Amino acid sequence: MKASRRAAASRLCLSAIFCVALCRCFAPAAVFAAEPPPPIFNWAGLYIGASLGAGVSLNGGERLQAGSGFTSFAFDLYPASNSRTGVTAGAQAGYNWQSGPWVWGVETDFSLLDERRGPNGLFIASPAYPALPFFTLTPHSSANYFATIRGRAGVAIDRALIYLTGGVASGGARGPETLAVNGAVFSATWSQSSRMKYALGAGFEYAFAHDWSARAEYLFLSQSLNTQIFDDGAGSTYFSRIRNENHVLRFGLNYHFGEANEIPGAIQYGQNGRRGHGDGEDKEEQYSVHAQTTNVVQAYPKFRAAYDGPNSFPSGGLANVGSTSNLFAGLRLWEGGAVYLNPEIDIGYGVADSVGAASYVDGAVAKVGRTAPYMRFQRYFLRQVIGLDGGEKGRDPDEGSRSEVLESVQNQISGAVDKDRLIITLGKFAVGDVFDDNVYAHDPTTGFLNFAFNTLGNFDYAADSWGYTYGLATEWKQSWWTVRGGVFQLSTVPNGLDIEPQLFRQFMGVGEIEARYELLGQPGAIKFLGFGDNGYLSKVGDDINFAFITGQFPPTYDAARKRSVKVGGGINVKQQLMPHLGFFLRAGMSDGRYETVDYTDIDRTVSFGLVGGGALWGREDDEIGLAAAFSGLHGDRVRYFGLGGVSVYIGDGALAYGGEKNMEAYYKLGFGKNMDATFDYQLLVNPAHNAARGPVNVFALRLRAAF
Repeated sequence: MKASRRAAASRLCLSAIFCVALCRCFAPAAVFAAEPPPPIFNWAGLYIGASLGAGVSLNGGERLQAGSGFTSFAFDLYPASNSRTGVTAGAQAGYNWQSGPWVWGVETDFSLLDERRGPNGLFIASPAYPALPFFTLTPHSSANYFATIRGRAGVAIDRALIYLTGGVASGGARGPETLAVNGAVFSATWSQSSRMKYALGAGFEYAFAHDWSARAEYLFLSQSLNTQIFDDGAGSTYFSRIRNENHVLRFGLNYHFGEANEIPGAIQYGQNGRRGHGDGEDKEEQYSVHAQTTNVVQAYPKFRAAYDGPNSFPSGGLANVGSTSNLFAGLRLWEGGAVYLNPEIDIGYGVADSVGAASYVDGAVAKVGRTAPYMRFQRYFLRQVIGLDGGEKGRDPDEGSRSEVLESVQNQISGAVDKDRLIITLGKFAVGDVFDDNVYAHDPTTGFLNFAFNTLGNFDYAADSWGYTYGLATEWKQSWWTVRGGVFQLSTVPNGLDIEPQLFRQFMGVGEIEARYELLGQPGAIKFLGFGDNGYLSKVGDDINFAFITGQFPPTYDAARKRSVKVGGGINVKQQLMPHLGFFLRAGMSDGRYETVDYTDIDRTVSFGLVGGGALWGREDDEIGLAAAFSGLHGDRVRYFGLGGVSVYIGDGALAYGGEKNMEAYYKLGFGKNMDATFDYQLLVNPAHNAARGPVNVFALRLRAAF
């Protein structure tokens, strides 16, 4: 047996990529029917661990190149590099599949890397500065970390695993800096990179106990070519390009939960956890691991337009491709408590780089488009379920069970819970994960693509540019009603990339009441939602007045930001008409006297539609949807856009006002439960609330795979 495994190991040649995990899940079962006997140690299943090691920085030189306002490279500056060998420490989590000696899987990790810092202090300038031959650099915080999501593939020999690994990385950006030279002060914001950040390497892992393994791993970590611009505000600039590449050697310990994921016995939530579910078919998981990749090709042909502006759909026609790939991992910590992690890889663009319509046409791809794939941890949160069904409830069979079983889905671990319960969610997640849900119109990766149908169009909820934020949400669920409340951090500036770091300095409060009922024997629900954004916002009328007083046109939202509260709310209805056919309706208004905070350029909205399941026509995995939306703006915002102002999604340079109207139809063709292709059509009348442009016909093909 050992000799055959060594022979197999000598023939090993694997490429470690993220898609390996998905391919294994979708492959026909027959391919793996003739598997060899079980290995000595089973590497399959979830594992978590910690690592410690060192990072060695390559390309340590520093150079500030003289740009605009200078006449020669003689003005270049050469500060002494502050890079050095440093410690790295972090944590990792992953999931493996195994067939005989072959092991493959996916891993994500986060590690501090304290070896590359910006130059700091006083340095000698070149002779081109005879009067003041010195300059100073004052760096601020940098992204001294790396995070990855990687594929792993290797071969097991007895209790040892030899593997290759590779994937997408993040981190390593140079933080804001101040340069003082020749009597002038130059400021630089965070460095930018247009290239892919990645990690490639190999490792050796040994299972020294039943559930434990130790490993040594080498990574070549490229955090790309980071470009930073120093500007004095008077037309002179310096720029630096730092190639951030590192050798990383680290050692780690992993705890393996194993492939057998069902918890022995029953975890009781309250007093009645599994009562009424004694058939042995219900599965209570220790952990959940799911993945999804969504790819959208979206295009529109040439359309009528009196003019184009900075935030317009280019009227000559355009096509774009965008993709998101997610790993959803959850681990049960204690009774009712679980922690969840959601790393994501994004690449490509929404059509027209995610501008051009108030109800934007593609909610399935990231608003921040890039040509190279990049990785982010979009969600990491703790969720606690507290059962409320105590005492003797549910013991009488005539009363029915007082518990229900949650499915194993993305960001949810399966298990029995009390029907009456409290749910507390704390961490980083999307407001829409808890609020304004609707089974017929909420998820752009599986249903309607347009923003107008997946949330209240006027719901200006807290989020960074990817749609996530830090917050706390509480849900109190009873037999026929649910009350939800939450508080979330706003972005640092409206539509900003970053979330406000100071707690409650800028935040949103939101509340929702849901009532469930039956109408003509069919289930339905109605929700009432209200929210308030409390932060530094512009009052649109003040921005317009400021522009007229100063003569600075077009007006801008940032001219008069001060502490303000923007309120809004709406209604959300879902109603089953018959099995596999449902109707939805949303309607709402918000205070259009204030600028858009994070989502969207709409002050009043109504949307409605129908969704039918393929079981109606004999195709269980298919789905069809048809919906329409009407939206409008407050009078101050009409004036603002008419004067050439721009906002989060729209701004054509002028405005012949007409409320935006959207229609969307899609057909989803299912290939089993885990793969589908969706053909989507949208008609936009008065895009960006502008009757001088459009209508626009938008066509899309969405391809999705998940497990």
